[in-house]
Amino acid sequence: MDIATFAGIITFLGLTVFMIFHSEGAAGFKPFMNLEAVFIVLGGTFCATLVNYPLSQVIGVGKVIKKTLMSHTDDDTSEIVVTFVNLSQKAKKEGFLSLQADLRTIKNDFLRRGVQLVVDGADHEFIRNMLETEIGFIRERHKGGAEILNALGTYSPAFGIIGTVLGMIMMLSSIDDVAQVPRRMALALAAAFYGLGSGYLIFLPMAGKLHTRSEEELLIKEIIIRGVLLLQSGATPSVVEANLKAYLPPAQRLIVKGPPAPGTPGAPTAPAA
Repeated sequence: MDIATFAGIITFLGLTVFMIFHSEGAAGFKPFMNLEAVFIVLGGTFCATLVNYPLSQVIGVGKVIKKTLMSHTDDDTSEIVVTFVNLSQKAKKEGFLSLQADLRTIKNDFLRRGVQLVVDGADHEFIRNMLETEIGFIRERHKGGAEILNALGTYSPAFGIIGTVLGMIMMLSSIDDVAQVPRRMALALAAAFYGLGSGYLIFLPMAGKLHTRSEEELLIKEIIIRGVLLLQSGATPSVVEANLKAYLPPAQRLIVKGPPAPGTPGAPTAPAA
């Protein structure tokens, strides 16, 4: 669960409640109790999204929101680098077929498929095309989800204004007592509050966070592709480590420990002449 997302929403709601009850002449929640405003904003936003996108994509927006609310990926980039260094070390000593036993211990599905291609003897270009094609489809899926959230964030403020305009028209066409104007106007403006609040507090920020999640996931997959190609090319563990460390921030580079130098305890011994 992403604490930052919930903290931001809950903090804003708390500040809003504080302002409602502590502002001069506060009337509590009564001016906001307008179900018609909620229906016109949420219903109109959903209907406009249906017009713009296929039904299957709109139905899938729940999964998109769930992904946004979840915490960032559990994959540790420094751990992935260490994994590739260890795999290249083993491949150098025992060959690619020896990596078959390590596939069961690899949790990352994308990494496991890449290493499997190396074990199967696929060539450099085939591996690159296979993995980059998958990244392309992932990028398109993420892009579609972000577009829907951006659309929701665009439509909801607009329908908030539409709800306010409808409320004003109905009020002005049916009011008999001028003293009721302020109260009826406050109810009409509630639609604008719901539309602007849901758009700029929930939908648009979620679209931004989904973009960030997508970039994090794609970076990990880029590291994996680079590592798989280095592994397939037979690069030495030190070369693999140096190449993959370039993707890591300085703080994480210190965590990665390369293979022990020859002559030190734990280093591979040279074969006897």
